[in-house]
Amino acid sequence: MEYLSLALFALVFIFLMVGFPVALTLAGSSLLFALVASFFGVFELTFIENVPSRIFGLMNNTTLMAVPLFVFMGIMLEQSKIAEQLLETMDELMRGITGGLGISVILVGALLAASTGIVGATVVTMGLLALPTMLKQGYCPKLASGTICASGTLGQIIPPSIVLILLGDVLSSAYQQAQLNQGIFSPKTLAVSDLFIGALFPAMLLVVLYMLYVFTIAFLRPERAPSALQSQKSPGVGKRILFSLAPPLALIGLVLGSILLGFATPSEAAALGALGALLLAAVKRRLSLPVLQSVMQNSLKVTSMIFLIFIGAIFFSLTFRGLGGDTLIEHLLLDLPGGVFTAVLIVMVLMFVLGFFLDFIEITYIIVPVVAPVLFMMGVDPIWLGIMIAINLQTAFLTPPFGFALFYLKGVAPSIKTTDLYKGVLPYILIQLSVLGIIAIWPELVTWLPGVISAP
Repeated sequence: MEYLSLALFALVFIFLMVGFPVALTLAGSSLLFALVASFFGVFELTFIENVPSRIFGLMNNTTLMAVPLFVFMGIMLEQSKIAEQLLETMDELMRGITGGLGISVILVGALLAASTGIVGATVVTMGLLALPTMLKQGYCPKLASGTICASGTLGQIIPPSIVLILLGDVLSSAYQQAQLNQGIFSPKTLAVSDLFIGALFPAMLLVVLYMLYVFTIAFLRPERAPSALQSQKSPGVGKRILFSLAPPLALIGLVLGSILLGFATPSEAAALGALGALLLAAVKRRLSLPVLQSVMQNSLKVTSMIFLIFIGAIFFSLTFRGLGGDTLIEHLLLDLPGGVFTAVLIVMVLMFVLGFFLDFIEITYIIVPVVAPVLFMMGVDPIWLGIMIAINLQTAFLTPPFGFALFYLKGVAPSIKTTDLYKGVLPYILIQLSVLGIIAIWPELVTWLPGVISAP
């Protein structure tokens, strides 16, 4: 019976590849398997009877309240034209510096990631604004497109990241489940703020390595990343960069500072961020009734899509568990030679390969709940595992053929060849995998700061 759970996973994967909606695929495949297995007497339908209580628990999950608020904040900031002003002033400031425009794109991408946390909006915005400028200045199309895609995906790992919020919710449940399975009836908790704190050093390392790569290419191959003339700067650039940087930095300080200093939960900080984005749009005279209506409609669409996947994932997890899939995965991972190292390596490779075909939300709600409890029972640190998974999922936005960042950029820049796009993101994928390896060797890069902040 346990191997039927693998058949369920295979059926879900096939339907997703065909193009069926994720939420409906999860729920429909699971119900179909549950009914057929029940008919043959190998599945108890009482598992499905737990769906309403699970959905009610989902509705009462205060952590997930941060999702629609951060989505609203990101879309509202997109309307306030922060990226456009930042890119113009940063480009002017970095003129004459080796690889200056590429480095500016990375810095602006990091600031937008910390302000919005939405990958699609960042890639599209940077593609519309930065790509024509980079190509006009003589940048190689591969380097230009790869830099924009990679910079846009920084929203996956830089807080406040929607990915970290969703991962935090899934891993928190898995961590408690693992402790209960071990007979610990006063389990420790994992907070989303712990993942936010743990992500800071790896995120900064990624940004630095991105910039170092662009600088190296510009230094060794200047024809691929030529610098603009220093004389093209106009007076008052310092003042303009200050006024361009102040709004996003203030919003970042408001949101992340309140979380890191313990003044607010992620949901409360998300509410502050949404209010700050509203005020920022009003100050920039971008706030109007049509704009507000558009932002609210888009926020509702994105949030509805995410929560519908949550509900589909409930059907999948209950059916998978009812078929004994959790027991099967536990035995498979525990029986591997090499212990924890091999188990984590196989899980990371599996997620990386699935990232070629599946979205990060699908992987988060299909794979993570299955493998995380077993890894926690083997003694893996939950914060470290969460950041490892987050960086791994970040590569899913870049890996061909279905990397979403590639689709976003191709949609707004059809003149870019697909082969140039694929070749352009390859070095950044290698950088991300390198950071994954560095964190695997030195987990203190993730665990040290949360331990210091949470220490009494």
